[in-house]
Amino acid sequence: MTTDTNLDIAALDTAHSLHPWTHFESFVRDGPLVIERGSGCSLWDTDGREYLDAVGGLWCTNIGLGRREMGEVIAAQAEKLAFCNTFVDMTNGPAALLSAKLADLAPGDLNHVHLTTGGSTAVDSAYRMVAYYQRCAGRPEKTQVIARDSSYHGSTYATISIGKRAGDKMPEFEYATKGIHHISAPDCYRAIGERSEAEFCDDLVGEFEAKIAEIGPEKIGGFFAEPIQASGGVVVPPKDYLKRIAAVCHKHDILFIADEVVTGFGRLGHWFASWDEFGAQPDIICCAKGLSSGYQPIGAMIFSDRIWDAMQGDRWYASGFTYAGHPVACAASLKNIEIIEREDLLSHATDVGQYFEDRLSVLEGLPLIGDVRGRKLMLCVESVADKTTKTLLPDHLDVGKRIADAAEARGLMVRPMGHLNVMSPPLVITKSQIDFIAETLEASVKEVTDQLVRNGERIG
Repeated sequence: MTTDTNLDIAALDTAHSLHPWTHFESFVRDGPLVIERGSGCSLWDTDGREYLDAVGGLWCTNIGLGRREMGEVIAAQAEKLAFCNTFVDMTNGPAALLSAKLADLAPGDLNHVHLTTGGSTAVDSAYRMVAYYQRCAGRPEKTQVIARDSSYHGSTYATISIGKRAGDKMPEFEYATKGIHHISAPDCYRAIGERSEAEFCDDLVGEFEAKIAEIGPEKIGGFFAEPIQASGGVVVPPKDYLKRIAAVCHKHDILFIADEVVTGFGRLGHWFASWDEFGAQPDIICCAKGLSSGYQPIGAMIFSDRIWDAMQGDRWYASGFTYAGHPVACAASLKNIEIIEREDLLSHATDVGQYFEDRLSVLEGLPLIGDVRGRKLMLCVESVADKTTKTLLPDHLDVGKRIADAAEARGLMVRPMGHLNVMSPPLVITKSQIDFIAETLEASVKEVTDQLVRNGERIG
């Protein structure tokens, strides 16, 4: 690409593209960062600058970018069969093979798969499945759902309504509220004071049981939970929380839906985290992102024998998507899973993930950093004005963006979210690259701290 072409891309994008989560004023002022190519954990912009992408795309480039064998399998499948719909009774080889593979990888009796186009449509499908299953099981009133504060479950009308992350509910949009309820996020950093972790867990489970009693167990059909709340702040629940919540769900015939769009396919060193990391058996797992490592858009809802059996009979399942089971996306996902297995990337993620935790934990010694949290290759740092009171800096200072900008100038991409900086690098990341992340982030935090103090902010 020539320099003129690069300039044209930026200009065309500014003039014509509406980006997800656009902030209009700053986008018009600053324009886009145009990325030209990627390899492994690195990205290059159109000026030739290299960045270590500690964001992993959007939690998704698990096997790394630029894999020739991925390109080859995508091209071969596109030439052989570029499209085949999967409505009613039609299928294709890659779709059937992927469904079987996902059933094999999923825990317990999750032996059935509804393929979708991404994470939002997987969770949207699960939301619809709640009412469908409960009505098939003879419980027609059991259609309401419970989710959690600080949750993010997607951006369809249904899923953005189920989620409750600060900054997602804009007054210009409309959201569904009827039949959607929320309980507290299991945020140990902000909630645990004089309470122990075990006492906090007791309180959370008690709140869930009280909410069910308040609404009526005969009306609640599903509970949605990310094993670790990702975009809501990398919130790791207290020990045994998910296991106990799942037990409450099963007691009241409430479907436990694990949103593993982020945590699936190795981010925590497991195919899926609900059972292997937290000991909670879900009724439904929603996945995407690492399913194809971002090489193709695809998602899946994996569900249990119990749900499948209840739906059988003289009825239609009238829900799905044109590109569900897309043969090219399914072929890419199968190759992606093969690579994860062949290169033992789950074990690698466990090893380097622990190293990542250890290296970033040092940042808690900085005056600006109140908390470093997460598991394995899913971490974030939280900036605070006061480490004792955990008071946040004013929103207008945009401290996360300041840190991200300072890091980007040093060749590192981290994701700013308010007062947080989130990292989810590819599973193939090396310990030397983790050293670079830790050292660069530390220098960036120190730079921003100095700027804030010079501007009269109290940090400590």
